[in-house]
This record gives sequence, structure tokens and C-alpha cells, in this order.
Amino acid sequence: MIQESIDAEDFEALRIEYVDDVLRITIDHPQSELNAVDDQLHSEFSRLFAALKTEERARAILLTGSGRAFSAGGDFDWFPQLDDLEKLERLRRDAKGLIWDLLDIPAPVVAAVNGPAIGLGASIALLCDTIFMSDDATLADPHVRVGIVAGDGGAAIWPLAVGPARAKEYLMTGDPLTATEAERLGLVNHVVPPEELSERSLAFARRLAAGSPLAIQYTKQSVNKVVKDALNIAFDTSTALEIVTFQSEDHKEALSAIREKRKPVFRGR
Repeated sequence: MIQESIDAEDFEALRIEYVDDVLRITIDHPQSELNAVDDQLHSEFSRLFAALKTEERARAILLTGSGRAFSAGGDFDWFPQLDDLEKLERLRRDAKGLIWDLLDIPAPVVAAVNGPAIGLGASIALLCDTIFMSDDATLADPHVRVGIVAGDGGAAIWPLAVGPARAKEYLMTGDPLTATEAERLGLVNHVVPPEELSERSLAFARRLAAGSPLAIQYTKQSVNKVVKDALNIAFDTSTALEIVTFQSEDHKEALSAIREKRKPVFRGR
């Protein structure tokens, strides 16, 4: 069945509005000022990206965040709830569907990174088709800092964008990149002043919406074959190992250290 348009009432953590031929999606989690990913936001991303595969009204999509962040990554209060293999396996399957569905959205997706894009937030931004970034925003995949493997697609898209050596540096340290560094390394397309981000990204989305739909969509589809090849190599392995580390003592120690505001002591078990 063809989905003619997305019903905004179906989502609470994502604001959805049509601006002519552009569908603007704003990450706006009512329970998190930094749009951290919890079960609700993860589920809504999954449902939205699946629905967008059959969206026909919009000819381009703009994805941004509200307030101070695009998405600050996983909610540390959610992690302790992922306490058995059944929950983790269900999350892994949902995450795989979320990433693959994002790549299979026919319309071009423009990301407007308004603030920190961390973990899954970074992966989603980097898997969009064109990325605008506010010059005061940051980008990071700090899975390792909480004792877990860089899943969520980071192990695929980072080396594809910047090469294995640089990707391993940032994925193994979790160090953040400034917008200027991200642009220099080729992770993002355009860095703009914060006050220009909305206008510039929307203008570009409108430009894509005014182009030849089939030519643009099929070009995107062709390039994303390369991205999917990288994901086919890395995604299942990285997320399976992420499940292993979710159950590790090091991960529990990282969460305890965050709560106690101290440096974690990792022991490799």
C-alpha cells in the first residue's frame, strides 16, 4: 500500500511538517532536552523510516533537531534496562531495520545538524544524503567510552567516509569532532553559521525537490549500493559484538562511573 503522507499525530518525539514539497522532520523528544535516544525515540525512528519508504507527497526530506542538540546519542538511563539477551537481540533487529530503511527512502534526505550528533545520532546524520552542520555543532561516536562496541552503523560509515585509520582513531577513542574538522575530513558537506542552518538546509532540500525525481532517486539508490556493501561487511559483526559488550563488566563500570561522576576503571571483562 502506498503511503501518501506521514501522519504527524503518530509521533511524539518527532515533529513532522510539510513545507511545500519538502517534509521537515525535527527530533524533539519531550523527555530529553538533548534528544537522547531511548526506547521511544528508537522506536519512532524505526517506524518513521519504514513509512518514508512509501512516502509519495514529499520530493525531499529535511531532518534536524530541536534546541541544543541534533541527538546526544543513547540515554544512559535506558541502558540498564537492556539487561537480557532477548531485549538486546530485539534492539539489534530494530536497529538494523532502522539503518537499512533510512538508506532505502527514495527521496533525498538532507540532514541539518544543529548541535551535538552523538552515537546513533551521528550514524543517522552521516547516512543522510547531504549533511549541513552548524559551525558550533559536534560529531562523535563514543560507544567505547561506555564500554561497548561502535554499532549503529558507525563501523561502516566512518571508514567509508574518512578511511580506516582515521575512522579507527575516532571510533576507538570516542573523541568528538568540531564542525570544521568534520568538513575537512569529508564527513559532512557544508558548515554554516547557526543562524543560517535552517534556511540554507531548507533551500538545498527545495533545490533537490525541484529536480528530476526519478533521476535523483535512482542516483541516490545507485550510490547507496556502495554504502550497503560497507554495512553488509560491518553491521552484523559490530552489532553482535555490541551485544556481547552490553553484558560486560566494563559496561556496567562505565555506567556506574557516570552516575558517580568519576573516571571508569576498565578491566577487559
